[in-house]
Amino acid sequence: MTPCWRRPPAHSLFFRGEQCRAPMTDFYAFNLHADLVEGIESMGYKSATPIQQQAIPVILEGRDLIASAQTGTGKTAAYLLPIIDRISHSNHPQDRTTTLVLVPTRELAKQIDEQIEGFGYFASITSLAIYGGGKSENWEQQKRALTQGADIIVATPGRLMAHMQLGYVQLQHLECLVLDEADKMLDMGFSDDIVQIISHLPKKRQNLLFSATMPEKIRQFAKQILHEPAEIRLAVSKPAAGIDQQFYLVYDTFKLPLLQHLIQKLEVQSMILFTSRKSNVTPIERALRKMGYAVAGITSDRTQEEREVVLRDFKNKQFQILVATDVMSRGIDIDSLSHVVNFDLPREAEDYVHRIGRTARAAGKGTAITFVSDHDQDAVVKIEKLLEREVEKKPTPPEVGVSPEFDPKKYRGRKPGFGGMGSGIGGSSRDRDRGPRRDDRSADRGPRRDDRSPRPAPADAPDQNARPIRLANQPASAPGAEGETTAPLTESPLQPRRDEGRNRGRKPAGPRPEGSRAGSSSPATADRATAPYVEGEAAADDAATPARRRSRGGRNRRKPGSGGGEAAAETPTAPSES
Repeated sequence: MTPCWRRPPAHSLFFRGEQCRAPMTDFYAFNLHADLVEGIESMGYKSATPIQQQAIPVILEGRDLIASAQTGTGKTAAYLLPIIDRISHSNHPQDRTTTLVLVPTRELAKQIDEQIEGFGYFASITSLAIYGGGKSENWEQQKRALTQGADIIVATPGRLMAHMQLGYVQLQHLECLVLDEADKMLDMGFSDDIVQIISHLPKKRQNLLFSATMPEKIRQFAKQILHEPAEIRLAVSKPAAGIDQQFYLVYDTFKLPLLQHLIQKLEVQSMILFTSRKSNVTPIERALRKMGYAVAGITSDRTQEEREVVLRDFKNKQFQILVATDVMSRGIDIDSLSHVVNFDLPREAEDYVHRIGRTARAAGKGTAITFVSDHDQDAVVKIEKLLEREVEKKPTPPEVGVSPEFDPKKYRGRKPGFGGMGSGIGGSSRDRDRGPRRDDRSADRGPRRDDRSPRPAPADAPDQNARPIRLANQPASAPGAEGETTAPLTESPLQPRRDEGRNRGRKPAGPRPEGSRAGSSSPATADRATAPYVEGEAAADDAATPARRRSRGGRNRRKPGSGGGEAAAETPTAPSES
């Protein structure tokens, strides 16, 4: 039977024969299917967010849509609810896929699939998340869904392309295409895969594009796939007043010592530490674990099982600190944090707001600590412009290291790191974890090697190979203070040993007699080098060892028939270097 609230016009309801107006914040106002409304109530949703209030009516009308709203505003439900409503009222066969949702990461695909299961539980909606990095049986399950059909397929572009290349994917009945976190997918290099996937879809379909930011590249991309779209753009809300934002000016080399210095003064309940480079995750984990903190890390190189275990344990408060790359920066349902640390500054000002917005929820308090390198100072200007206020910038404490001055014009165009160390821990400046390219096939091959040559250090940067060394229980003093010893830092999590592997297989050189030359290893040569020179002795020594002289070759090789003693006596020959 058709639900009673499907009969009256929009935004009106009939209860016991009486008509009443439902507020737009109420999900009943959208005239959704009764089974879907029951699922919404079971999920604990009480009122619609601004993005849901504006997007749901447009999608129910069947129009294309491009929407921009920050993370945590309910974008996923904004497109899932009208899609599930349409499927609930349709009479199409169950052996076809009508909706395809493309997302950038495995975690987001799995999370959206779980939300579909919750919203559509009473409506009997079928769905499946398709992503890489899992077990072999997952591939067979994904293949069955793509051939036999599922109401909604949530997929990462690379893994879907891998299935499509085998020729059995059935998407000819698709009615709706959703691109979620579109800006993130373009940053990760999925644009070519998305265009190729779209070329295999029916021309007549509804297209929905959701993004946290709206750069120009997203607008140009939307023009290629959307047809006369409606546009919804919600301004990025300012961070909550309860967030204590702290900016620290620090060279890349001193980021990890600064983190260790600051975290000792914090009462950490739950913290996410964001870094842009996956090579940073393990050193940070190791350093914090030595300090007694329960910590775990997550990158695109970890297997899917490991990533799921880490996320589940962190949500269940099994450990305090999660070290994550940009893979975790979007769409992941983790909030109520006491601290957020930006070990590397995000590339977009909006991303900074998204990250720190995970703390100080529900009028609470939280702390957001951001490390600002010399090459990141331009980004700080953009962040302050978005926040419409200036944030205090604290220098690196003297006991940790020297601090760069805040001068965006001076450091404009400087590349990350100095001395070839992109983040001060050993990662290259290009070793950013933007997620697995072409889905998660890179995870099967393992991490890529990064053996690029080091960059020269800028003139005003401190020497990485010389740091103050203090004995245990010795009071700290400012760099350059009298009585302080400066020595090369050979063993440190901040800097890999650059000579590692260079002298592999060589025997250590022993002490040479004074005056000996490099390469003169025989006792006779050493004796000759230390003894006073006499022409006759040199000639006699050369004549006594003709076999050794002939084996050296080159300019010291004697021609057959050439004179021996006299020529040698006239021109003394020093031992040649091998």
